[in-house]
Amino acid sequence: MTKFYRIIYTIAAPIIHFLFPCRTVGLEHFPEGGALLCANHSSGWDPIVIALNLPKNARLTVMAKDQLFRIPLLGFFLKKLGIFPVKRGGNDLTAMKTAMKVLSGGNRLLVFPEGTRVDEQGEVEAKGGVTMMATRTGVPMVPVYCGGKHKFLRKTTIVFGQPYTPVIAGRRPTPDENRAIAQEILDRIYELSGVDAWK
Repeated sequence: MTKFYRIIYTIAAPIIHFLFPCRTVGLEHFPEGGALLCANHSSGWDPIVIALNLPKNARLTVMAKDQLFRIPLLGFFLKKLGIFPVKRGGNDLTAMKTAMKVLSGGNRLLVFPEGTRVDEQGEVEAKGGVTMMATRTGVPMVPVYCGGKHKFLRKTTIVFGQPYTPVIAGRRPTPDENRAIAQEILDRIYELSGVDAWK
């Protein structure tokens, strides 16, 4: 986590909390070391809202689509925050190596297994890259449900579920294991959708 991240967090957190009132459930489930936070993705605000509803010292890193880094000022800003790019639609070995380095270093990495924004569960399948990250580093996967599309002043809930450590037969997951584990974490994410911390 960079010093720049901590400064931006301090400035932005109160603003985001006012614009998007949010309550979190399940932070006690966080593992002590590295963890892969796997969240649903229904809004472009998701990574910002999730990040700013975690403690400042949560050791969070975010993987974001590489198109954002092509925007000069935004790309510079994202890199200063410690966010790194991933190419969608293919195997990005550089992003995978960066992700595994982050996780092996005891940090938490936020990813969106669906790989794109979706309106409802089942629109797209989970991407197998999340399985590779978890099984190669040995870190647990934490399902995260970020409730609905974020609208100004609309109350939402973020739910952190029980950590899930995938088990594979060999040193690396087979294609079938890859798909099954990716689908398992996606199912666990949406199982949290019924929790409403505002009731």
